[in-house]
Amino acid sequence: MNRAIINTVFALLCLLSGVLGDSLTVLRSPQYVTFRDGQWPISGEKIPDLVALTMGFSVHEDLDWPGLAAGSLFQRPRANALIVVRGLDSLDFPKNISSYPLENPVPFTLDSVANTVHTLFADSTPVVLQLAPSEERLYMMGMANTVFEDLPVTLQQIRGRLSKDGSVLTSLPLISLSRNNEADLLFLSEVQVLYDISALLQKHKHLAKDPAPDLYSLELAGLEEIVRRYGRDSPQFTDATRILTSALQKFADDVASVYANNAVVEVVTVKTFEAPLTRKSRSILESKQIGTRRKNRIKTISVRHFTSVASSGCIASSSMCLINF
Repeated sequence: MNRAIINTVFALLCLLSGVLGDSLTVLRSPQYVTFRDGQWPISGEKIPDLVALTMGFSVHEDLDWPGLAAGSLFQRPRANALIVVRGLDSLDFPKNISSYPLENPVPFTLDSVANTVHTLFADSTPVVLQLAPSEERLYMMGMANTVFEDLPVTLQQIRGRLSKDGSVLTSLPLISLSRNNEADLLFLSEVQVLYDISALLQKHKHLAKDPAPDLYSLELAGLEEIVRRYGRDSPQFTDATRILTSALQKFADDVASVYANNAVVEVVTVKTFEAPLTRKSRSILESKQIGTRRKNRIKTISVRHFTSVASSGCIASSSMCLINF
């Protein structure tokens, strides 16, 4: 009897570890991109391959993962948007969407997918935006340089955006969150970026008519700072997760609307990555002040056309820019 009880408890713990661990959630996908129901774990290092396959691209190694069914040979999504949320293992999304356990939560980027887009659609004008606001890490390609030219991306720009009309500081129920605390401001800054990207996409709905697929990749670390500052049992964490869940669902709805339901939107939630991403970066909490020179520099290079500027980190191209402070 005791052994039976122990086995039952062990099985339940295994099940809970799969449900409550880090996760990949698919908020939106076209009818011709099928994610199967089931608790099949996927490794973090395989996420770029998964994104590539959903966009109809080939990968170097077969993705041995039953969660994604074979796609259509005649249709490909017009866009894929992946949002990585650090600081918790899951969000309270509706139960009728597909969610899978995430194993081996190592840092990853969608650089390989962006390179494929650039290679296959060099004669078109795809939109590629990769942004990590808290680390001031930005990569833009193609029409992104035009569409998101005015998107606040440095710490100083985002802080300034929060004081302008349409700020989330006035439109969202902050409750326990404060505009006077650094951790709160970091989190709210990232929510503001989500809202601003949605607003800019709504103004450029013609993007969905371009033959080249678009790629969006965002990494949000604000919730991680909320946990570090207040803890997971705090009202601040509860309010922040509620705000972020709602903001992500709105973002997914907006992206799906712009691309006429021909877009895939995924969210990866991870408490913490097992190792830091090997890129030079700066925390928003470690850099409260950014000089006017840096602000002007990013404004100068985030334009539709530019020439090679070795000191700024720009790639010598008329349509591609990498900013990594």
